[in-house]
Amino acid sequence: MKYIALFLCFLTFSAALPAQDRILINGERLNVSLRDLAEFGKTPEGGTNRVAYSDDDLRAREFTIRLMREAKLDVSIDLAGNIIGRRAGSDASLKPIMIGSHIDSVPMGGRFDGQVGSMGAIEVARTLAEKGITLRHPLEVIIFQNEEGGTVGSTALAAGILPERLDLVTNSKKTIREGIKAIGGDPDKLTRPLRQKGDLAGYLELHIEQGGRLDQQKINIGVVEGIVGLSWWEVTITGFANHAGTTPMDQRQDALLAAAKYVEAVNRAARSMTGRQVATVGKIQAFPGATNVVPGKVVTSLDVRDLDPAKIAQVLDKIRESVKQIEAETGTKFEFKQTSASKPALTDAGFKSAIDASAKDLGLTTFLLPSGAGHDAQEIADLCPIGMIFVPSRDGISHSPREFSRPEDITNGANVLLRTLLRLDQ
Repeated sequence: MKYIALFLCFLTFSAALPAQDRILINGERLNVSLRDLAEFGKTPEGGTNRVAYSDDDLRAREFTIRLMREAKLDVSIDLAGNIIGRRAGSDASLKPIMIGSHIDSVPMGGRFDGQVGSMGAIEVARTLAEKGITLRHPLEVIIFQNEEGGTVGSTALAAGILPERLDLVTNSKKTIREGIKAIGGDPDKLTRPLRQKGDLAGYLELHIEQGGRLDQQKINIGVVEGIVGLSWWEVTITGFANHAGTTPMDQRQDALLAAAKYVEAVNRAARSMTGRQVATVGKIQAFPGATNVVPGKVVTSLDVRDLDPAKIAQVLDKIRESVKQIEAETGTKFEFKQTSASKPALTDAGFKSAIDASAKDLGLTTFLLPSGAGHDAQEIADLCPIGMIFVPSRDGISHSPREFSRPEDITNGANVLLRTLLRLDQ
């Protein structure tokens, strides 16, 4: 009798819980969707080569649209070529909550970056449809186009795109203009943002960490505190090209030697102060590029990132101080041309709290951390509050065929996305 009474108490307690607090996504189905998506642009190494606007990208978009329709979403393509699946809410006065990510990859990349968030968002919508749950807010599931080529789709949504940017050539060999036409958008109508501030109640994005903190510390869920701002520069170093055999060492204006000193100075500047700031030189090209010629010109790069714009400025100041000394030592001249800049995007305090509580409801451990990589959420932060959920990346590897997140971690992340969405909707 005692056990019967306990069982009846359990049934009474379970029935008292709102139905939405007990639902979970179908983790097996989600991971099958990821596996099937990975077939489009699959590489021999097991990665993905599905750059935006390529034939594989077009086929993957068709596959994704089919999944969205199976999730009972009303699917459309906006003027930028973003795929949007909509479901009405019960309160017509409320603004939509948006969830999603992207499905394009870097050249010879991995199977999880962006794709986990995209398939996870669709799986959340599918679960809601299966369980007959209607949110108070309208729901929008969005698949942004060309995230890896500079968050093109989300930029169009939040800020608009300048006509000159549309003529840039992408990794697909199409211009952005040509690519947007190929995926059903209208590049001639993108000079103004497609959405205005206040059009959305909020945006949530599930993503792999792309770093190693969660994996190293065996933490289930990362609660993102913000997305770093970045400052990109093209750095040209001008010296004097001369014969390698007849020019004495003390009479050279070697641009490549100056570049070597510059690379070390960038590393030293970022490491000279406390914090999480990073600075990288990722590209160097020497001219004329001959074995027997002292390089007269070098074109290189600079990438500085941090959550604090003031810290980015401090790192840049330190680099410029070192450059003055390098110029004096080598007889060269440096020219800095900024090619891109984005401000940091802090996540909303209420969203962070909802993500953390949702994860803990599921018995998962959490950790607050910044995102060192850019995301579509960074652009959408200009329109509405944002939140991001990270799941572990094995060994911190990303943008590589070796990129991997465990199926159970992906399932955990999608369940946190679902629970957070339900929490925010209330």
